[in-house]
Amino acid sequence: QVQLVESGGGLVQAGGSLKLSCSFSGRTFSNYAMGWFRPAPGKEREFVAAINWSGCNTYYADSVKGRFTIPRDNALEMVYLKMNSLKPEDTAKYYCAADYFGSISNMPLGRMPYWGKGTLVTVSS
Repeated sequence: QVQLVESGGGLVQAGGSLKLSCSFSGRTFSNYAMGWFRPAPGKEREFVAAINWSGCNTYYADSVKGRFTIPRDNALEMVYLKMNSLKPEDTAKYYCAADYFGSISNMPLGRMPYWGKGTLVTVSS
């Protein structure tokens, strides 16, 4: 069974940076596409960013494009969310998710089989 554990959340001032980490265990990490999500008004979880199994392709929500990146390290079985130029509206609990050879273009649908428990990011103005 896939297990995902997020870390790295905290309090940061607007304009600052933060790096979230998600550790993966239970299966072969390099077989899984990974994504980050956060709650949004009217949505349980809003898509933020995705990376395919090899790390060659990424996909971002328009709201974070140019500010966030989603690198992965298959050797360490980790995926990250590097967040720059943070805004108060980025305040949320961020969830890591995994899908076996999933399509990153479909990730905004949020139909991911595996989820972590989240890490809280608070951006103060």
